[in-house]
Amino acid sequence: MEVKPEREHEWLQKLVGTWTHETECVMGPDQPPMKWGGRETTRSLGDIWVIGEGEGEMPGGGIGRTIITLGFDPTRKRFVGSFVGSMMTHLWLYEGSLDASEKILTLESEGPDMTQTRMAKYHDIVEIVSEDHRIFSSEIQLEDGSWNRFMKGHYHRVK
Repeated sequence: MEVKPEREHEWLQKLVGTWTHETECVMGPDQPPMKWGGRETTRSLGDIWVIGEGEGEMPGGGIGRTIITLGFDPTRKRFVGSFVGSMMTHLWLYEGSLDASEKILTLESEGPDMTQTRMAKYHDIVEIVSEDHRIFSSEIQLEDGSWNRFMKGHYHRVK
């Protein structure tokens, strides 16, 4: 079966490369920001999927490892993917879309809230700032329906 890449598959190729990042996260209103850095290598699986493998020192110590997969399902007209990390047991499944500028990919998911007491909706957002700079941020939908950004990382391509 031959699959021809579409415009959205080509967009994903912007993520291919080796990146370093500096990330800040706030896990609760009464908690100080945590900062960490790391490295991610993203490669193509054919021209249809991208797979990113990340590694970095976790706040509080230890090394965290992550894997993200992203693709586009032309039947559903939605980006799809997954995320797993060595620091969590939840498999995050993504479905999302590009904004009108085609610079921001918003990925919707569902998972445990920060207290691990209920399931919550999340957005992971990939913003292309330039060819060598992107931002990855995460936000959670609070019980009142509002969205709270709790993580933001600046990724810079390694030349």
